[in-house]
Amino acid sequence: MFGKKEDFMLETRRRQDESKLRTADWFKTATRWTQLTFVEDDPEKYDPAFWIEVFKRTKSNAVCLSAGGYIAFYPSRIPYHYVSKYLGDKDIFGALVDAARRLDMHVMARVDPHAIHDDAAKAHPEWVQVKADGTPLRHWAYPDVWVANAYGEYNTVFMPEVVKEIVRTYDIDAIFANRWQGHGVDYGEDSARRFKDAFGHDLPVRPDASDPAWQAWLQWRRRVLTDVIAQWDDEVKAIRPHASFIPNMAGASLMEFDLSVIEKHCPFLVVDHQGRRGVECGWSAGRNGKRIRASFPDRPVVLITSIGLEEEYRWKDSVNTPEEMQLWINDGTAHGLNAWFTKFNGVVPDRRWVEPVSEAFELHALVEPVLLETQPTAEIAIIDPSTTLRHWSSEERILAERHELGFYQALVEARLPFEMLSDQMLSEDKLDRFKVIVLANASCLSDAQCAAIRAYVERGGSVVAAYETSLCDENGQPRADFELGDVFGVKRASGPRGIVKNTYIALTQDHPVSHGYEGASRIIGGTRLIDVKAEAGAQAPFLYIPDFPDLPMEEVYPRAEPSSPAVVTRETSAGGRVVFIPWNLGEIFWEVLAPDHARLVSNAVRWALKDEPSVIVDGPGILDLAVRESESCIALSLLNLTNPMMMKGPVRENIPLPAQTVSIKIPSGRKVERARLVVAGRQAEMTVKDGRVNVRVPEIDRLEMVHIIWA
Repeated sequence: MFGKKEDFMLETRRRQDESKLRTADWFKTATRWTQLTFVEDDPEKYDPAFWIEVFKRTKSNAVCLSAGGYIAFYPSRIPYHYVSKYLGDKDIFGALVDAARRLDMHVMARVDPHAIHDDAAKAHPEWVQVKADGTPLRHWAYPDVWVANAYGEYNTVFMPEVVKEIVRTYDIDAIFANRWQGHGVDYGEDSARRFKDAFGHDLPVRPDASDPAWQAWLQWRRRVLTDVIAQWDDEVKAIRPHASFIPNMAGASLMEFDLSVIEKHCPFLVVDHQGRRGVECGWSAGRNGKRIRASFPDRPVVLITSIGLEEEYRWKDSVNTPEEMQLWINDGTAHGLNAWFTKFNGVVPDRRWVEPVSEAFELHALVEPVLLETQPTAEIAIIDPSTTLRHWSSEERILAERHELGFYQALVEARLPFEMLSDQMLSEDKLDRFKVIVLANASCLSDAQCAAIRAYVERGGSVVAAYETSLCDENGQPRADFELGDVFGVKRASGPRGIVKNTYIALTQDHPVSHGYEGASRIIGGTRLIDVKAEAGAQAPFLYIPDFPDLPMEEVYPRAEPSSPAVVTRETSAGGRVVFIPWNLGEIFWEVLAPDHARLVSNAVRWALKDEPSVIVDGPGILDLAVRESESCIALSLLNLTNPMMMKGPVRENIPLPAQTVSIKIPSGRKVERARLVVAGRQAEMTVKDGRVNVRVPEIDRLEMVHIIWA
């Protein structure tokens, strides 16, 4: 669709007002990024004219360019800062910075401090990460070099000098660091001493959530990395006050950092989850942005997208299918994330990415004016359980995330728009933005966090919670009972137990949470179970059917009647509603994707909402929805996920959706002035009835945005 625009649409780009360049708020107009990651022989082989044309064609208004760290692409004078052997008398970094500035682009310099060369390692062995056996760590992918120790003087003495040299010499707005957080435990003498001085433990030998030394090391690492952010940012601002240090936040939430330091030093946030890998949903791009935004909902978030495949085999100079690249960028756009694509290697042997990236960036440019005037909003929030997840190693964390992933998928299928909120940010003003909060399995919560949730319910908020939520404190220590048991209306009787096979829950009461199962007296249950007793005033629309064998087949029948509660509901004195599911609903739905479990999630959340959702979308297919509002308008993004490759890329083709009907509640005292289809570029067909504005969306190719302007 966008490839057919007139040539001038590719040649022309909005030139930014000079007043928006090199200011403290420069990042607010850095909304479409090109990242070029140089390789060592680029000084001799790459064509800068090609890349300048890419800047124009993609309507990029910001660029991130490799400057230094592992390899410098400018004539560095810092001792042991390795300069590309192909650089000669060139300065390819500086030349491209100048070219970008002539296009009125914002510029960020990339550094990668995760590896060092032999000369530096010999002169400064303390800069090299040490393995548990006491030997220095060779790079796993390129054994000619060494893995840098991120927790010592390499990042606190050497790299700050590199950063200062770049900021002094070049007209840039920020330093961006990739792979700066380290690669596991460093067993060097300095790290061991500092860690023991701080926490009294020897360094842990393996990731183990139950090991106090491992938990202490996670805290120590968090402290060290947070200090690095503050130090580098202070160094940058001392030279260029408008500029910042922007750390790559990887693909997780901000659980690894002190949020007060992030708030002070990071004016915008970058999420580095560049594409799908293995079995992964098309909505993952938006989810990663939501998780970062869960801590700072008002800050711009940038989503990095790779033009290549993102599988474990690391084809880093490959080209993915056009539809897969666009799905990733477009889903980020739907959720208000700024667009960023990255290319490794300045030489371009395969140009099939240029057109699809240009189209996706043009789509971002179409909706950008609405994105800039609105803020994300929703009636529902999934709580990002950072306090729980930080007890897990990064390699195993996905196992703990499955509970939330299941709820996420179920809400997408139910077409219930939602945001995310970090459990580190449970203040009254942040909680009260939402009518319902979802705790998929926030097993580790402090007394203070539980008190904040309890107070939210006492103010009339509603909660949907599952499995072990609040059964451990913030340090992972088990409690005798749910700290939020009074909120859930339950007391723990026994468990958790599992894995249990062949479990079922019986429909025992007529309740909105148990509707939609006509013809069934029971549905499948979970695999990890907790037995609870319901408190007075609570209802149990589902009961556990006591265990019975799954083999021999002749023995597969229940021996006893349904007994203890499998779902507990209650209405609070403040007018809210609570649903508690004492088994692993989210986790097992993510694994099995049973429709009965998706319905249970949807029923629970809809009942907890009490009222009809403010946004309703009817029609065939799967959509990822996102709502944004301002004083004068509301905008609904509808991202088309309907594709046989929705759960695993790469997408082969884009399958347009037929007509959808959007119904949006009109705020009290407001009238509708007009409705627009932003991507289609025309006024929308609409009617107003019973306090709602109804809009017909004739077709959705990849993304459409319904923009309602209030009178």
